[in-house]
Amino acid sequence: MTMSAGWYLRRLSRMGPREIAGRAGDTVRRRRWRSAPPDCPSVTGARFTSVLPAGTIAEVPPDAVKRLVAEADQLMAGHAEFFGVDRDDLTDPDWFHDPKTGLRAPSGYAFDVPYRDENVAGDIKQIWEPSRHQYLTVLAAAYAVTGDERYAERVAEHLRSWWAANPPLRGVHWISGIELGIRLLSWVWIRRLLDGWPGAAGLFEGNPVALNQIWHHQRWLAAFPSRGSSANNHIIAEAAGQFAAACAFGWFPSSARWRADALRTLERHLRGNTFASGLNRELATEYHGLVLELGLAAVAEADAADVPVPASIRLVLLRMTDALAAIVDNRLRPPRQGDADDGHGLIVDGAGTDRWASLLATGDAVFGRLSWWPAVTGTDVRTPLLAALIRPYAKNGTVTRPSSRPAHFADAGLTILRGPGEIWARCDGGPHGFLSIAAHAHADALSVEVRHDGVDVLADPGTYCYHGQPGWRQYFRSTLGHNTLQLDGGDQSVSGGPFLWTRHARSRVLATDPSDGGVSRWSAEHDGYQRSVHRRRVELTAASHELKVVDEVRGPRRAVQLAFHLGPAIAADLTDNRARLTWTRDGEDRSAVLDLPGQLSWQAHRGETAPPLGWYSAGFGRKEPSTTLIGTGFTDGAEGFTTVLRFRG
Repeated sequence: MTMSAGWYLRRLSRMGPREIAGRAGDTVRRRRWRSAPPDCPSVTGARFTSVLPAGTIAEVPPDAVKRLVAEADQLMAGHAEFFGVDRDDLTDPDWFHDPKTGLRAPSGYAFDVPYRDENVAGDIKQIWEPSRHQYLTVLAAAYAVTGDERYAERVAEHLRSWWAANPPLRGVHWISGIELGIRLLSWVWIRRLLDGWPGAAGLFEGNPVALNQIWHHQRWLAAFPSRGSSANNHIIAEAAGQFAAACAFGWFPSSARWRADALRTLERHLRGNTFASGLNRELATEYHGLVLELGLAAVAEADAADVPVPASIRLVLLRMTDALAAIVDNRLRPPRQGDADDGHGLIVDGAGTDRWASLLATGDAVFGRLSWWPAVTGTDVRTPLLAALIRPYAKNGTVTRPSSRPAHFADAGLTILRGPGEIWARCDGGPHGFLSIAAHAHADALSVEVRHDGVDVLADPGTYCYHGQPGWRQYFRSTLGHNTLQLDGGDQSVSGGPFLWTRHARSRVLATDPSDGGVSRWSAEHDGYQRSVHRRRVELTAASHELKVVDEVRGPRRAVQLAFHLGPAIAADLTDNRARLTWTRDGEDRSAVLDLPGQLSWQAHRGETAPPLGWYSAGFGRKEPSTTLIGTGFTDGAEGFTTVLRFRG
């Protein structure tokens, strides 16, 4: 996917004068840096002191160790999966090869590489992901819990290979700040987890090549921060990686300045990226997880290095953790809202470890769980490691935490309705993303997402891809790709191209009563369709296990499409305007009836490609057919369109 001149003009229109000036300076700096990069300052007597406290590894639960070692052994055999593509070449990886397209990214000066053009560079996410070196933190963690030097030696072999193949400012791995930031954080943890290995010091502080790489990564991040309309989760990753490295690898003349600048940036943007309620402003749940992981990792480095951090940082992380505990369903799954690319801040666990349970376990260890938090029964490696470094949260009388489980987040426009039989429903009446470009938003105003005992019944289809497949990208973030209403075949918000929205639908919640028991209610409206207003009401009645959705359109007569996307586990039998839904959960048959508006003509779609319709993406790069029910007609009549979902028993 290459960007047209029109895209760049639209992108420029979303920037303010300060951002434009900053980007102009970046352009000048890139041209100046084209000449040979400077040498890393001389370093003598460097020591790594940010080690884990004695006894930490013994606190890792045995079942978490078992999962970690199993994952590490797969990696040692060269096997890994990135974004739906199975790799078997990780014994000796080619750092520029994309196994999805078979292409190899071109070399040369980093800022000249056309990384957005999949026909030239391949799928850049496939190339970048292994070079975040989070699979190496898994191998390093396996060494830490077993003492088996095979894991440490493989880590060292791959780091030396990467450093040799990626000299400063050469190739695709020196283009994106988020990649450099996360990679630095991985290196810090690799060094920490390998501390008992005799070769650790020679790999890092005693290695001029490693020192040169660490210094140039930090020099790059100090020079090219994400700016203005791009200051979303990327700036958090950049600042967290820079801060972590400046704390743990504080061996350079600029380390103190880099550390102070990164801490200021982290504090400012953690606050800026987070609603007062604790939800992430991008309204993309996976980025809530990413930012929370990055923030916790940064605080761990600060406490390990005895660097004071502003109280506001810990407060934001506390509120983010409480918010996460509030919005998950009974199986600890949060909403599937907005973009998701499977990005993690720190990985030291094996497959099968629940990311969200891990975050809540860490929150319990660091901040203390509240009485209404859901129970966490799983185990993980990361929690005892972070908890060993992060000082317990000092209770402050001026900080008030929720006394009961919040259900409505007014600033984020997100409401959770809960009913018997573990019915969970998310109602979206919030802003269209974050900042002027709303990069990770979907055109999903007033969408609903419904689960029964953790099973997606009315599902948010997900994200699937970012680059290289514009038709699929457009579908998964479109209005028709969500459980909401579309007018005249257009999206509620206007896309200006990849990661860019030029007109944002404005939503507002009109009423909400998400109380447990009885009848829970929510209503909201948006103005995304000019000359018309879409208003939606949702009622969840506990006694009848019934969810009612009423859609009204105020304005001139228009063509309408009403979409309901079913989860991949749901089988649907559609007759006229009634769909009988069946699925299995833990070996038990479950069912529901979906009565659809009779004014519309209904059709089931599944796995269609021209155009895409009837798909579900469980994770980035992965998709599978699912059933989508589409009702078509016109906005005649004042009674609106009523949909009723009744769960059996």
